[in-house]
Amino acid sequence: MPVVRVDPSLGAATVAERGKSTMNAPPEMPAPPADAPPISAVPLHAGLTMGELLDAFPGARRALFAKYHVGGCTSCGFGLEETLEQVCARNDDMPVAEALAHLQASRENDAAMEISAPDLKSALTSADPPRLLDVRSREEYEAVRLPGAELMTQPLLQEFFHTGDKTQAIVVYCHHGLRSLDAAAYLIGHGFQKVKSLAGGIDAWSTEVDPTVRRYKLEME
Repeated sequence: MPVVRVDPSLGAATVAERGKSTMNAPPEMPAPPADAPPISAVPLHAGLTMGELLDAFPGARRALFAKYHVGGCTSCGFGLEETLEQVCARNDDMPVAEALAHLQASRENDAAMEISAPDLKSALTSADPPRLLDVRSREEYEAVRLPGAELMTQPLLQEFFHTGDKTQAIVVYCHHGLRSLDAAAYLIGHGFQKVKSLAGGIDAWSTEVDPTVRRYKLEME
């Protein structure tokens, strides 16, 4: 089961929280190294392995599945050691150039969905602050969260769909800003017009805005 450990090396006392994930979300990908280049600076090309592609553009799996039904399930999955060119070849000879153009456009769309931690701080003190939605697991939410954030549970999601104001500003966040991009894209796809994902997640908020928000590591036991 997942265990949240607030790490003393990250500037806080050690705690652990155990429990079941509210939405059964898969574990988030590890944070990129501190010296890694910005995601938008890594060029995409056909020779990238799928592992390298996902490092360069974490939303690539979602983008490929949305357009080509590739990568979203067991029957259409791919190996991380396969190159993009190889994946295209064995999936009805998908045009590689077209796939690359789609991935690049999708990456730019993801970047447009993001809001930085300092910009979110400003938005939260404005006359019309956004609604904060936490798309992490319950144990993460209970261990540390942003003030005023709501845990995105299935009942809350249903409430959003049935009675939610689709013009209200919403910011979703996770640990490092990867799961929240998927959640933002999902809400936008269902008609919500002002949705942003917190770039870098709650970890970026801790390092760029408020160091009293404890940083943590997510482990499995």
